[in-house]
Amino acid sequence: MTYTSRDASRYYGIDAWGQGYFGVNGRGNLTVHPQRDERRIDIFGLLGRLKRHKVRFPLLLRFPQILASRVHELFDAFDSAVREFHYDGTYRGVFPIKVNQNADVVSAIVHAGRGRNLGLEAGSKAELAIALTHDLDEGAIVVCNGYKDEEYVRLALRGCQLGYKVFLIIEKPPEAELIAKVSKQMGVEPYIGIRTRLQSRGSGMWEKSTGSAAKFGLTTQELLDALETLTRHGLESRFQLLHFHAGSQITEIRRIKSAVREGARIYAKLRSEGYPLEYLDVGGGLGVDYDGSNTSYEASMNYTVREYANDVVYIVDEICGAENVPVPTLVSESGRALTAYHAVLISEVGGRNAEEPSGEDIMVPADAHDTVKELHEIWLGMHQKNHREFFHDAEAKREELLKNFDLGFLSLRDRALGERLIGHVRRRTVAFAKEQRFVPDEFIELEKNLVTKYIANFSVFQSIPDHWALDQLFPVVPIHRLGEKPTVAATLCDVTCDSYGEIDEFVDPLEKRTSLNMHELQKGKPYYIAVALIGAYQDVLGDYHNLFGRVDEAHVVVGKNGAARIVKAVPGDEAHEVLELFGHKQDEMVAAVRARADALVAARKLTRAKAKQAVAYFAESLDGYTYLNFR
Repeated sequence: MTYTSRDASRYYGIDAWGQGYFGVNGRGNLTVHPQRDERRIDIFGLLGRLKRHKVRFPLLLRFPQILASRVHELFDAFDSAVREFHYDGTYRGVFPIKVNQNADVVSAIVHAGRGRNLGLEAGSKAELAIALTHDLDEGAIVVCNGYKDEEYVRLALRGCQLGYKVFLIIEKPPEAELIAKVSKQMGVEPYIGIRTRLQSRGSGMWEKSTGSAAKFGLTTQELLDALETLTRHGLESRFQLLHFHAGSQITEIRRIKSAVREGARIYAKLRSEGYPLEYLDVGGGLGVDYDGSNTSYEASMNYTVREYANDVVYIVDEICGAENVPVPTLVSESGRALTAYHAVLISEVGGRNAEEPSGEDIMVPADAHDTVKELHEIWLGMHQKNHREFFHDAEAKREELLKNFDLGFLSLRDRALGERLIGHVRRRTVAFAKEQRFVPDEFIELEKNLVTKYIANFSVFQSIPDHWALDQLFPVVPIHRLGEKPTVAATLCDVTCDSYGEIDEFVDPLEKRTSLNMHELQKGKPYYIAVALIGAYQDVLGDYHNLFGRVDEAHVVVGKNGAARIVKAVPGDEAHEVLELFGHKQDEMVAAVRARADALVAARKLTRAKAKQAVAYFAESLDGYTYLNFR
């Protein structure tokens, strides 16, 4: 049966996790649909134009139109819910800057939210400084989360003087007194919010960040104490926002419902006691379906954006109605859902680990060690009915092989032959086992250890650190040859000198794969892999393991005529820039190498010409890209 691009889309789950933003065209290339319509960008077809912009691999593609699409989807979902449930209030989304502090990303989101009162959330003084540079709608708010010192509070109050509605969220009890003191000194009336610590817990990988043991937020008694402090300072009327946070990447909608119900009840009780609350901030937690399974698995979510908005609006309206208090303006801090889809890493595969085809015979010389000859006989005599027995015989011979080598009875040539034969036996065993109705567990594990390792030009630690640190799954898919059947079960190794620098878990709607079928590498032809949905958190969390720096970027949009346009190219880090982060000064390094070369010339161990070449090459290397060049 002919393998088609539709088969590839199903195998790699593109239609499932792609959510309409990704597809495969008739040429077998991965496509991006920034506005979820028929206009599409052929990523492989784009590479030639990117090279003319001197963009190098690995490279990060950003699609700002996807950011705009996500903003409008979120606001449209809440606006629809407000109409459907006749909610007598409005929605004010805010973007948490911590999710992606990249200037172009923040600007694109603010631009997309203009006219819809989209605001910003800051968790530090630096992030607040970013927020105060953007021209927000008059109805937008700025939410200041995180622990605060006097400088943080002063900066927020300066923001109020500049005409922003900046809410200082009280995260710990002493902050109420601090805000009261600083606002009095400055003569600025603050906008105050309080974060309450819910008993309800989130779900998924970040569940422990919520509930009664959470790092942030006030207990019920601390909330009441903070209100007493505000009242004592005459600031009770400035308490206008109640905040809670149910967690990040919440996988189960029932956990969201539980948190919103508890938070709405606290809001309603405070409102009924006379506090002039206007806003209820339900925090973050809106998830991303990384694996396309639409389940409560930690890499997925069992609800949609529309369902999320409907539940928030309905529950708050129901509880406020029962308590007979006005409904609040609803606020959410949905950063991951807005940014994850817009960024894709493109990496070139430069090779694979050494591996012989399992069907290739090995010539064993007559003078080979007896253990090697016996392994060869096992290999030649294997068939479907005896493969399990012969596999165990070969494993016993493997121990014998290593023991004989340790004792000095085996040559390096014999050891190499023996290891190759053991590899042949193992691969044939797996092939026979997979033909059976039930595959024994030992052979399932054996297959995991036999996968091919493709070497890709990127750093896990720089571009997708959550994969290494948190076992976060990201979709991986070739950007071309998707009309060909992939036949090589492989993992992706990066170019760092670290065994953890490998993608060895892959998305699947039904299971977590430990390998992914890719295509045979073709001599002299490049092979490119995409890692998708990396727009949330990965930029700022990336580290400099082995001093691999930030990668080149290209920002791409699709025009009304369907043509792709490169609107911006951003060079990645050069070697000297990364080195200087850690105290290694470029001029001092070049001077040190020049001094060494001069000493060798003086000792007549190196010619002046060669010394000059060596120094020049060293200096030039510091101005180069930190990644490899496979071409």
